Amino acid sequence: MNPPTVIFERQRKTGIIRLNRPHRMNAVTEPLYEELSSILDSAASDSDIRVLILTGSPLVRDGKQKEAFCAGADLKEHAKGERSPEAKQAYIELAHNTCMKLRTSPLPVIAAVNGPARGAGAELALNCDFVLMADTATIAFPETGLGTMVGGGVTRHLERAVGLTRARELIYTGRVLDGAASVEVGLALLSVPVARLMGEAHSIATRLADKAPHSMALAKTLMESAPEHSLIETYHRETEAILSCMKTRDWQEGIDAFKEKRQPIFKGV
Repeated sequence: MNPPTVIFERQRKTGIIRLNRPHRMNAVTEPLYEELSSILDSAASDSDIRVLILTGSPLVRDGKQKEAFCAGADLKEHAKGERSPEAKQAYIELAHNTCMKLRTSPLPVIAAVNGPARGAGAELALNCDFVLMADTATIAFPETGLGTMVGGGVTRHLERAVGLTRARELIYTGRVLDGAASVEVGLALLSVPVARLMGEAHSIATRLADKAPHSMALAKTLMESAPEHSLIETYHRETEAILSCMKTRDWQEGIDAFKEKRQPIFKGV
């Protein structure tokens, strides 16, 4: 039996998702996308999980560890045989549906980029709410140099993260950014030594997990769609969101905790 291409584990309120094809630098295949998509569905419906961390499994060989987040599409798999037009479209749609689930998950998702992220791997990272990078990790969109094109909403998400001119440069040239450069252009939130990466990811995850889940989901939804709406529409959507929060017991818990000068205990209801 083949090992899972994605591993999921839970640590308190945090779900940790590890891409698990280290022998191929966690390059994506259909089974990997399918397993990741299924895990995202399960996590979104689990009220005990409040935040997700997405990272890559390292390759350990001869006592040495080689880090990788995701090297992109597994080109060896692509080269095994000619695909029909229908199969090609199905693969692209599977990739896009998986990226969409990351982007629209009600849970905040942190990408802990521990090693190279290329192409499809960079797309997965960019669809997370936050990108944290090891200082030795790198990220790039090499598609124009491979005769293909970026996907996963990158032409939209990258512009929002780094601005139009910088997004054009990164997509047109495929320039490789290390952790520090990714922070400098606004693609990543922080860059730390790889030994500290998961600790930093867990620290942020813990802070997010203590917030009200309904409020967090609404914040994520409204911020994602904000550029598509006028200011008046934004005010209206925020009004509806606030009223929705006021119907929850967590809203009352927040008020009670403030009055009692204690940390609130949110139940997600």
